[in-house]
Amino acid sequence: MSTATTIAPTDTIAAAARRHGRWIDDWRPEDPDFWANGGAKIARRNLIFSIFSEHIGFSIWTLWSVLVLFLGPAYGIDPAQKFLLTAAPAALGSVVRLPYTFAVATFGGRNWTIISALLLLIPAGLAAFLIQPGVSYTTLLIIACVAGVGGGNFASSMANINAFYPQRLKGWALGLNAGGGNLGVAVVQLVGLAVLATAGAGRPGLIAGIYIPLIVVAAVASALYMDNLTVASNEKGALREVSRDPHTWIMSVLYIGTFGSFIGFGFAFGQVLQVQFKDSFSTPVEAAYLTFLGPLLGSLIRPIGGALADRFGGAFVTMLNFAAMGAGAAVVLYASTARSLPLYLVGFVLLFVFSGVGNGSTYKMIPAIFKAKSTLSDAPPEIAEARARRLSGALIGIAGAIGAFGGVLVNIAFRQSFLTTGSAEAAYLAFIAYYALCLAVTWFVYLRPSPSRLAGV
Repeated sequence: MSTATTIAPTDTIAAAARRHGRWIDDWRPEDPDFWANGGAKIARRNLIFSIFSEHIGFSIWTLWSVLVLFLGPAYGIDPAQKFLLTAAPAALGSVVRLPYTFAVATFGGRNWTIISALLLLIPAGLAAFLIQPGVSYTTLLIIACVAGVGGGNFASSMANINAFYPQRLKGWALGLNAGGGNLGVAVVQLVGLAVLATAGAGRPGLIAGIYIPLIVVAAVASALYMDNLTVASNEKGALREVSRDPHTWIMSVLYIGTFGSFIGFGFAFGQVLQVQFKDSFSTPVEAAYLTFLGPLLGSLIRPIGGALADRFGGAFVTMLNFAAMGAGAAVVLYASTARSLPLYLVGFVLLFVFSGVGNGSTYKMIPAIFKAKSTLSDAPPEIAEARARRLSGALIGIAGAIGAFGGVLVNIAFRQSFLTTGSAEAAYLAFIAYYALCLAVTWFVYLRPSPSRLAGV
């Protein structure tokens, strides 16, 4: 049994936590003295190792965005079936995000990070040893689906880090945490490119095999350097309570537009390039040289989205960002009709970049909503603040799960568009319409002059 540690405002608290089971009872990030005298150091250490573990999770989750490039004629799979292989992990990833969020409260942030990291060994091991010519499509679909557990790591990591940081730094911290995790999309594609260039398209299992020792390192590092927060526990009914709040479903709609776009495009980009511009990409290596760029830039810029939201307000940044995403989708649509590969790549890179900015700004909005509500409460400040933190964590879980399902919708939209029209143009029109809807919702709910508007979101 681990012993809870009461935090004193001194720099010795990190060592004390390490000696006593890594449970921290007294956590007051909004207290400037507490934060300056050791709290910031502990939060920063947990953030670093949370990012590392989440990064590996994202790589496993999006592993199939690369593996489908290896599935040549010997596998007997058509483009529509490949889109299902990338939709499957996106679907499971969205489903497990909700229980992963609340697992932090049940097991502790450190403890669940260890468990969730070790679970990644299952999809990595299956992919490393079972993918080869002659394997049935059903087997491939099951292996792809199991990779979805990597998507849950994001939700638990964000809920955990949300509890460590004060309100004034949440946008930056959550953006950095998520951006470092999102980089896993680009990195796994670079790993795939390296395997293609060195071992050829006949060794897809090597990509997954490379990640097996990294998963072990992530689990061990989490055990050695992370902490559990007692205050991160959810009171009974948190999910039920927050599900009745209309802001939960509004933010979920917005997060489909930002994160759903990022992860959906991350899964589909390589396939879309090969299908829509097949004359330009005769081999998987040629497509792989380009697929990592968008996810890389979108991941790197996510913390900037959070920082901009800290400075100018999450709703304002999010609204402008949806306008930019609509413009990016319009560029892609035009390039698709004009058959211009350079312009097409520019438009898609813009979509990745702006989806990254929007990921950071929308996540900043979540704690800001409940912080604004807490100022209207008649409860004592410490109670209102604890309630806001609890409901923020619950909303992060719901919005994260629904937003990730946007990745499924993106892949289905591409699949259906290619099946019915032979191109992706119908899908791009649908994306533009959705971004316009999200822009209107953001303005109407959070920015429109109104007596009922929540200030500071």
